[in-house]
This record gives sequence, structure tokens and C-alpha cells, in this order.
Amino acid sequence: MKTRKLIVLFVYLLFVLVPIYWLVNMSLKSNREILGSLSLWPVDATLDNYRVIFTDPSWYMSYLNSLSYVSMNMVLSLAVALPAAYAFSRYRFLGDKHMFFWLLTNRMAPPAVFLLPFFQLYSSVGLFDTTIAVALAHCLFNVPLAVWILEGFMSSVPKEIDETAYIDGYSFPRFFVRIFIPMIRPGIGVTAFFCFMFSWVELLLARTLTAVDAKPIVAQMTRTVSASGIDWGVLAAAGVVALLPGIAVIYFVRNHVAKGFALGRV
Repeated sequence: MKTRKLIVLFVYLLFVLVPIYWLVNMSLKSNREILGSLSLWPVDATLDNYRVIFTDPSWYMSYLNSLSYVSMNMVLSLAVALPAAYAFSRYRFLGDKHMFFWLLTNRMAPPAVFLLPFFQLYSSVGLFDTTIAVALAHCLFNVPLAVWILEGFMSSVPKEIDETAYIDGYSFPRFFVRIFIPMIRPGIGVTAFFCFMFSWVELLLARTLTAVDAKPIVAQMTRTVSASGIDWGVLAAAGVVALLPGIAVIYFVRNHVAKGFALGRV
């Protein structure tokens, strides 16, 4: 039985890691080698593809643009979702369940539904081709998800803690920042992780709401086709570099994510 579990685990890891290895493998090859033959490792390894990524402004600026709007979106989503989730967790009011469900329907809707309204609105107010436009657009999907996750964590905290803090003379802002938020830190870590993940990989809104100045990496990677064909090596190198921010986020919130999956609504 133990051997069978080890075999299943090995097959699963192989299935997960092979595509990543193959991406790294391709990033170290020239286009001629990629298209010429199938090899398990680079015959003539080169870093030219990574040199293009880090020296061409259209590539490295797209990474900075993506990191910019993803960071803004995480901050905005958490800033809005924390008080909203607390309200849903602690208070009962007319239509609260219907409003909670309505928030989730925004997350269920495909981005294409909101594409034309966002494009026309941001073009009218001068936000088109800016990182803040993409950050705000992604809030439509990430805020409901953040409220849903955080509400589950907050509901697990006894209400008696709130009442005890008020008796001890804590104002609500002081209680919320110094006592309540540290108690739901795993939930905030999980929420930040999911907000980052959905905002980093989203393509349709990010591509439509930007053109040149704020073009993100997901849009840049779809524009590698030229008259000579697709630059597979540069595209693979861009994919490898695009994995690094996600790996960094997982590393910093790994403990919170583990607790979040165990305790929260995930």
C-alpha cells in the first residue's frame, strides 16, 4: 500500500514538473534547436533569450506594469473586502444574504461581459492604457472572492472577543487593526494569494484596457509573432520569468496559505 502511494505521488510530481522543466529547457535553446530536433536538454545552451527579456524595454516594462497593477489590486481588494467581510460576519441586515450572493455572481461572470463597459468608461475618463485601470477592473472579480474568503475566517472568531475589546476601552479602528486583523492573518494571506493569482494570469481585460504604456506581460507574450514566425525561445524565457513572482508570493505566504486551507472557506 505504501509503495503504491509512493508511485502515485511520483507520477503526479512527474506530471506537474515536466511542463515546467520543458519550459526551462526551451528557454535555454535557440529557435533553430527548438524546431530542429527533440532533445531532453539543451545541446548548445544559450542565455540570449533571457538577455532579450532583460534588455528590451517592451519586455521588462511589461513585467513592471504587471507587478504594478497586481500590487495595487491586492491592496485595493483587501482594503475594501476587510470591512465588508466584517459587516457580513457580525451583522444581520435586510437583504444581506442576497447581497452576498450578488457579490459572488460578479466572480462567476466571464470577463467578456464587462469588457465593453470598462473600455468605454476608462476611455472617457482618461484611464485607458494605465495600470490603475487594470487594477480597478480586476477588483470587480477579486473583491467578491476576498469578501467570501475573509467572511469565513471572521465568522470563526467568537463575537465575545469584540465585546471584550469594547469593554476594555478599545475603539473600533484600534480593535480592528491591533486585535482582529492579527487573528485572521492566515485568511488575509490566503486572500492575497488568490487575488495575486487571478490578477496575474488574467488576459482579456488586461489586454483590452492597455495598449503601449501599461501593456502587461500576459499581453506581451501573445505578441511574439513576427514575419519570421514565433520566437519560441524568448517566449519560453518570458514564461520562466513570469513564474518567479508567483513562486515568491507562495514562499512568503506559505504558512498562512497552509492554515487558510485548513481553517478557512477555501
